[in-house]
Amino acid sequence: MEPTLSVVVSTLNDREHLLSCLDGLEDQLPASSEVIVVNGPSSDGTTGAVRDRDDVDVLVEISDRAASVSRNAGFEVATGDVVAFLGDEYVIEPGWYEAVVGAIERQADVVTGPVRGRLSGEQRGTEPTTILGRCVTPFEGSNVAVDRAVLEALDGFDEYLSVAEATDCAHRLAGLEYDVTWRPEMAVRSEVGTDGGTPDRDWFCRFQSLTYRLSKNYGPRPSVVGRVACRAVGDGAGGARGVLAGEGTPTDWLGNGVDVLQGSVRGFVDGLRARYADRTDRRNPHGVSGRHDRAVRVYDRRSDADGV
Repeated sequence: MEPTLSVVVSTLNDREHLLSCLDGLEDQLPASSEVIVVNGPSSDGTTGAVRDRDDVDVLVEISDRAASVSRNAGFEVATGDVVAFLGDEYVIEPGWYEAVVGAIERQADVVTGPVRGRLSGEQRGTEPTTILGRCVTPFEGSNVAVDRAVLEALDGFDEYLSVAEATDCAHRLAGLEYDVTWRPEMAVRSEVGTDGGTPDRDWFCRFQSLTYRLSKNYGPRPSVVGRVACRAVGDGAGGARGVLAGEGTPTDWLGNGVDVLQGSVRGFVDGLRARYADRTDRRNPHGVSGRHDRAVRVYDRRSDADGV
């Protein structure tokens, strides 16, 4: 029997691209699938636009901007054997559904595929990285499908993280000995391009996330500190070259260094706290079971109680 699929689409103030995403799902998904939109907190009329459609089974309104919270909120209401997570700017390409179901039927735990057209062209399969004997395969959080039993074992995404929550999930998948399968047919495309500018990096948040997930998943080991230090030195050297090339100022470079140091310390401490708060192999004290107040409102057409 073919597994049923729930597709969770996270959106935030991107109504036009969301509608294109939903059109693609309507065209290619079978009637047995369910589509869940997690919106929030948008102010561009997304709620009304989604409620006007009859192809969205559930609309979940949340007040948090974090992708991890949005995905967990979608998982809470999903009923499918497989739960896929999709970003609102992406449209699935022909063969996406068949690739997902085919991989799961072949006992894949997690399946992902190419992301085309966003900023730098195409995101391809990422080579596994070995960390302290653990083989970690990163994946794109906006184009991934997870077997429901695996997602339950993970307790969803870690809501402490505002960035790189999918990378943390990849570490935890490896710790639980689940595999990530790459399927080139499971492709999505984005028509969101770049205007030629480079967004400023939030160095505090970036290194807070890095040290949090490493210390949480591997503990206070010298190799963890060494890995963070190597990343900081590499980024610092790159910033110094930018200053010499006239692309930055010494003051900015020093300020970024302070952000790196402070973010690293905060993430390291919080990661150790999280490690001891959840001593199970899933390492997720901020997962789905940690709270049940994510949704501000739920419009569920499946029950016909309120209707989307």
